[in-house]
Amino acid sequence: MWLYNSVFYQIYPFGFCNAPFINDEIVTPRIKHVLDYVEHFKKIGINAVYFSPIFSSDRHGYDTRDYLRLDERLGYNDDFKEVCQVLHENNIKVVLDGVFNHVGRGFWAFEDVLIHRENSRYKDWFLIHFDGNSNYNDGFYYEGWEGHYELVKLNLNNEEVVNYLLNCIRCWVEWFDIDGLRLDVAYSLPEHFMKRLRSYTSTLKNDFALIGEVLHGDYNRIVNDEMLHSCTNYECYKGLYSSFNEKNMFEISYSLNRQFGPDPWTLYKGKHLLCFVDNHDVTRVASILKDKKHLPLIYGLLFSMPGIPCIYYGSEWGIEGEKKKNSDDDLRPYIDQPVYNELCEWICRLSKIHQESSALIDGGYRNVIVTNKQLVFERKSDAETILIAINLDQESYTIHQSLGNEAFDLISQEKVNLNAPIELKPYSCAYWKVQ
Repeated sequence: MWLYNSVFYQIYPFGFCNAPFINDEIVTPRIKHVLDYVEHFKKIGINAVYFSPIFSSDRHGYDTRDYLRLDERLGYNDDFKEVCQVLHENNIKVVLDGVFNHVGRGFWAFEDVLIHRENSRYKDWFLIHFDGNSNYNDGFYYEGWEGHYELVKLNLNNEEVVNYLLNCIRCWVEWFDIDGLRLDVAYSLPEHFMKRLRSYTSTLKNDFALIGEVLHGDYNRIVNDEMLHSCTNYECYKGLYSSFNEKNMFEISYSLNRQFGPDPWTLYKGKHLLCFVDNHDVTRVASILKDKKHLPLIYGLLFSMPGIPCIYYGSEWGIEGEKKKNSDDDLRPYIDQPVYNELCEWICRLSKIHQESSALIDGGYRNVIVTNKQLVFERKSDAETILIAINLDQESYTIHQSLGNEAFDLISQEKVNLNAPIELKPYSCAYWKVQ
């Protein structure tokens, strides 16, 4: 499936395109700013662009007003259709954010309930009790997502609601030719709904991809043959930056072995989870790492660990941004044009190696050497074996044990004798393809 062979690029469109935070209802084709980045996507080897919400909303996109209209701040539907067409012409897939757990208070069906109350034909589209009251003094109570009452929970046990959402997806495929969905708060979605999604979208495109946002728990619950193809690997997200900050590579190596290792009890062997070092909801990796010299190394690990690597826009050249208590604005800035620096060139190289390697895309995982400041692990497919070596220390580290015979470093383009002591330079990352 195309999903498993991809390198993703995430865009938060309202920030990326410099749109107002609150919907001013002035139609402006800002979404075309994405076209300025197509050559950049190609240079860093992007196969798929994941767009955070793009449809008409009250403010940030996750409070949908209308699933069938591009947000006015981004333009008209035809503007996004043009963007999708150009991306597809450049062999880049399009994945949208499927926000199906909740809508905004400005959603047309909820507005009907506000006007007609018990007499609204849409009252059963939501989880409403007319003998209570809301935080907005509506004269009735409704369930909001995790206590956020600007986000009105949809009743996904209502067949009419489910059919409406499936019809919206059909329109997105017909209008924009989208290739998949990232399901917002998939951990809150009913399993029967995700099964319907999988069954229905496979009739639209047999390789239509479904990726779920999942934070904790057993990912197998929703990543399986009946529901989703993939989900976000938040367990390893935490392990990635924490291992560098605490100088404890045992943490990430433990998580990777637990998820993908050679033992029979391995949790997700053969599955491809979406991996990342930051996104639109968390502090940028360049801000969270205590030692900035670890920034190239964490990407070296991202592109070599099992899973589908995803880059959050701007982080490929190291921009910073901290998540604040009441604002995500710093995480979602406008960026006029891409920047090419040493980090970006490094990621270009890693992305190319990843896409050309069956071991890095589909291979198994095995820990070889684990210390507090060093990690060597093996990725092996039927066609090739690659050893990844990372030294996060400011001092050199010598590997004395034999790791094989000859190898070729895919990064430095040098031959390596694996049967002799090998010096890992300070702050270094190597991809050794075993000969």
